[in-house]
Amino acid sequence: MYRIFIVEDDPGIAQAIGDQARMWALDTWCVKDFRNVMSEFAAYDPQLVLLDISLPFFNGYHWCNEIRKVSKVPVIFISSASDNMNIVMAMNMGADDFIAKPFDQTVLMAKIQAMLRRTYEFASSVPILEHKGALLNTGDNTLTYQDQQIGLTKNEYRILLTLMENKGKVVSREKLMERLWETDSFVDENTLTVNVNRLRKKLDGAGLSGFITTRFGVGYIIEG
Repeated sequence: MYRIFIVEDDPGIAQAIGDQARMWALDTWCVKDFRNVMSEFAAYDPQLVLLDISLPFFNGYHWCNEIRKVSKVPVIFISSASDNMNIVMAMNMGADDFIAKPFDQTVLMAKIQAMLRRTYEFASSVPILEHKGALLNTGDNTLTYQDQQIGLTKNEYRILLTLMENKGKVVSREKLMERLWETDSFVDENTLTVNVNRLRKKLDGAGLSGFITTRFGVGYIIEG
């Protein structure tokens, strides 16, 4: 079942889209907190986004730009502001289609189905892990936080991925070293310590102080 992420502040429209989507065997999530759209986006991991332009706090262009920093998921704008300038701006921000309101629900669903077929016939969606606003894209191994992309080495990425996959649980140093062995590089305890410290320094520099906690004698944890 494909997952459709609906960023629409009119509850009537959002519910109508959700009701229609379920008839087409599609799962939907309507954004609840318009200040933190990206947190809900990461948690839901959608395969298509429906995005209005006029929204509380930040407009749809802002959120399209934020989504494009971490994902190539298809984005369809749905808006009554359907003049040429808005359509061109939406496409320049990374949108894949623009549907003017008011629209026929069956036409919207047909466009969604066509977009899903084109996008996922030969490809799968890329999961994104999120914590405290930091977004780890497992498709291109990038970490994004507050409009900045944090460069990671292969080992730093593997350490962070393992910790975020086990958020709220202590990950032993032995388990982390096993993940680093997958790189075909020799890894000992000192090398792990160096990599973790370097990763922490990058996170601290980006404003993510205390992101990784040490449990002495056991391992490391990202607190849930």
